[in-house]
Amino acid sequence: MPLYEHVFLARQDISAQQVDALLQSFRGILEERGGTVGKTEYWGLKSLAYRIKKNRKAHYALMNIDAPHEAVTELERQMRLSTDVIRFLTVKVDEHDAAPSAMMRRSDRDEREGRGDRGDRGDRGDRGDRGGGRGGRRDYRDRDRDFAPREARVPVEAEAEVETVDAIEGGEDS
Repeated sequence: MPLYEHVFLARQDISAQQVDALLQSFRGILEERGGTVGKTEYWGLKSLAYRIKKNRKAHYALMNIDAPHEAVTELERQMRLSTDVIRFLTVKVDEHDAAPSAMMRRSDRDEREGRGDRGDRGDRGDRGDRGGGRGGRRDYRDRDRDFAPREARVPVEAEAEVETVDAIEGGEDS
């Protein structure tokens, strides 16, 4: 049977237990039609890059599926009908990876490094190029002076050409 990786996003206002219940119901749909679910991973509640159906966050879940095409089609139909699922993606793969997915490895690494405490930034000190503070009061008279129009200047080479032309013309007339 073909192998698939299936990821779905569930609404932000349901609980993690309800996402697990969704995973179990989707597993039941596949098993009724002769398929099996290998590995399931709950990736957690994460922020979305843009709003989807008025949701700013979503619960992410992964399922490794070994099922006929008809079972996957029925799974996707049920997900379209479900009000809790806001997006899903099914990808056909050559083989399933037994190791944790990249999302799970990333969260393990973050926990080991103690990420999130922002202690690694260090003391940034005074930013001289920013004027020392955030916002602050500006003297707008200086701004106007800086951006005042300048007088048009003729480049030095152009001045030399003008003098040479004048000398030649003046020399011919005399």
